[in-house]
Amino acid sequence: MRWLPDIDNGYPSDLHEAVRRYALSAVESARGAAFDVIHAHDWLTMPAAIALAAIHGKPMVVHIHSTEYDRVPEHQDPRILAIERRGMLAADRVVAVSRATRRTLIRRYGIPARKIEVVHNGIEPPAPRRIEPSIRFEPSDRLVVFIGRITGQKGPEIFVEAARRVLERENGVRFVMAGIGDMVTAMIERVVGLGLGEHFTFTGFLDRELVDRLLDRVDVFVMTSVREPFGLTPLEAALRRVPVILSRTAGVSEVLKHALKIDYWNSQEIADRILSVLRRPALASTLRHSARAEVRTMTWGRTAEQCCRIYRSVLGKVPRLVR
Repeated sequence: MRWLPDIDNGYPSDLHEAVRRYALSAVESARGAAFDVIHAHDWLTMPAAIALAAIHGKPMVVHIHSTEYDRVPEHQDPRILAIERRGMLAADRVVAVSRATRRTLIRRYGIPARKIEVVHNGIEPPAPRRIEPSIRFEPSDRLVVFIGRITGQKGPEIFVEAARRVLERENGVRFVMAGIGDMVTAMIERVVGLGLGEHFTFTGFLDRELVDRLLDRVDVFVMTSVREPFGLTPLEAALRRVPVILSRTAGVSEVLKHALKIDYWNSQEIADRILSVLRRPALASTLRHSARAEVRTMTWGRTAEQCCRIYRSVLGKVPRLVR
């Protein structure tokens, strides 16, 4: 088993105080400024947006990339829940990154359905060249990768269990967990306890270039997320011609049609899908080429235009989007 050390996540020690200071700074910075619409992202900027809307009387759009229910499976912070609900109720329009997120906002927060628009995320085109990987593997290794925060929301323990089932039936497969999080130590201990250490690599944090380098070498990408409002990494994998297996609960599954969908809790189903891709070159080729062609149309430009239309709608210049 290989492991690169963890790094500091860079967050301030008192995030709520940082949010409060940011709101004060935003109000001060906007003094005397001319603008038409206030656009806030998640709870971190909602207090600032609410204050600016009250002072300047401008329409407010709140963009929800994730909620406290997505980030924390249990024991949500009531302060964050209150800010989220207050911000969305105060907004003229709420943008959700997926239909799944929209349902959460209606059911969990009581936000009126009529004010919520769905705008799926986009993605940048991939680098045109193949990058030589700096993380070395044996040429014969077939790589199955998990990329993301190693935390309960992402289902890393399911990935490990699926790996165990695959290795019972197939040789020459290496599983890679790329990322950091509060479950890293537990996952390392679990892998060692199952006797799978020689088949696993834990990379720690990888920056954008290193993720691309890894994806250029990977045979299968797997997302086992329990909760995933959207999830860009499957799109990044598809752009680099990697067959994708992803959880049906992930928002990205609404737009990525050429991927194998799984129930996040079903490690046997996940193992079967992994083996299907590894053993059936025709299936892997179809997933690689069809998904890449599909994802190339999912640009940030298209996402930006949808957001601009929402801005125009709150200013009364065009009709609302219909979803």
